[in-house]
Parts: sequence; structure tokens; C-alpha cells
Amino acid sequence: MSLMCKSCSKAVLNKKFNIKLNCHDDLVIALAGNPNVGKSTVFNALTGLNQHTGNWPGKTVENARGNYKHKDKKFVLVDLPGTYSLLANSVEEQVARDFICFGKPNATIVVTDATCLERNLNLVLQVMELTDKVILCVNLMDEAKRKKIKVDIKGLEKELGIPVVGTTARSGEGLQELMDQVYEIALGFQTTSPRPLVYTPDVEWKIEELTPKLVELLEGKLNPRWVALRLIEGDPTILDSIRNFLYDDKDSNAQEEVACIYEC
Repeated sequence: MSLMCKSCSKAVLNKKFNIKLNCHDDLVIALAGNPNVGKSTVFNALTGLNQHTGNWPGKTVENARGNYKHKDKKFVLVDLPGTYSLLANSVEEQVARDFICFGKPNATIVVTDATCLERNLNLVLQVMELTDKVILCVNLMDEAKRKKIKVDIKGLEKELGIPVVGTTARSGEGLQELMDQVYEIALGFQTTSPRPLVYTPDVEWKIEELTPKLVELLEGKLNPRWVALRLIEGDPTILDSIRNFLYDDKDSNAQEEVACIYEC
């Protein structure tokens, strides 16, 4: 069963995201982050010249991916468009959201800027709602030090419940530890406990009302609580993405159920 699920996941990467893997055992890692946090520097430092660029299928947004090897495994690093959130207010946000949701990467790295960490944490928390296979990379630690900003890495780990690594990507500082953490999370040697976000009572009540219907419909393919939040926000793009990635065009019953839940 696990082999079949893994094969399905790889097929989705190829068909829906135009990402062809050289080997069935390659581990796929998503690289997310706000613009101007040094995400591209992290990407270049890890992958070197082993990079490929193109466009996401049906989009004018650039698709950059690269390869690197760590310990005994090969990794495919997918550089997602720089975004401030996953609320799909732009094509870039929708691409990033859909890849993390439906591409099912083995792990997701979220790169942040150590000098303005609070602003970047919005995206981190949103990714944590989608997946527990997440690593926070606090980049530009040298700039933070120069500005006399101290980042409590261990404190962040405790508060968020995920691995946190401080890096200065342009000098390579911290990248070895980052690769070690990605290796551990991607292969399941280390588990995380992302801190759950609690909303206002009326929102939590609506989530509780929608969740049982979504659990049955999504069949474990997507986090029902996260989908419930998107429906409460009135985001129509999540409905389109669920139809596109989770159900065959011929599966009209499932698509009608999705539409019914959304309208309700």
C-alpha cells in the first residue's frame, strides 16, 4: 500500500507539477519563504549548478528546482515563488499552496529573515497548519548580529514545535545542520509537533461543524481543518484545486459533494 501511495505521489509531481524525478527514491523538498529573505541564496548554496528552470504548468510563474546529495540520499529541492502567505491572493501564492498541499513534498523548509522574524512568521504558521514535516530556516543571522538582534533558536523550537536552524547562507554557515534536519524529517527519523493555532470561538465552532463532512470527502488526502478554514474565508481557489488534484474529471459525485460543502 505504501509503495502504491508513493508511486501516486510521484505521478502527481510529474503530471500536475512538471517535476520529473531521476530516481524513484529521490526525496522532494519544498523551499518556501517571503521575498527578500535570502531564499534564492539558500537554494543556490544547496544545489550549486545542478539546477533546472521552467514554468509551472499553466502558469507564467517560474519553476526552479535543483538537486543535491546528503549522506546516502538524493534530494530534489523545489524553489517555490516568494510569498507572504498561502491565502492564494495571487498566482504565486496559489502555486506555493498547491505544491505543499498536493505535491506532498517529503519536507518543507521555510526561510525567514532573522532581522524581521515577526513579519515572516505568518507564512511559517500557515505552512505548519498544512504539514508537520516543516523546518524553519532563520537566515541572515549575520545581519541580525550586526544590528544587535538576538534570535533565540531553542526558544523558537519550543514555541513552534518544529526544528529551527539559524543560517547565513551566503557564507554557508548553518547549511550543514539544515541539511541534517531535512534528512531527519524527510525520512521520518525525527517527528515534529507543530503548535496548533486556536481561533475565536465562533470560527472554531464552524470548523468543528465542517470537519466531519470534510474528513469523509477528503479521505485523508488533505488536512480537513485547514480546508475548513479556507472555506470559511470564502476562498474559491481551494475548491478548484481540490477538484483538479484530488479527483478525476469523471468523479462527478465527489465534485458535487465539494461544491455542496462550499455552498453550505
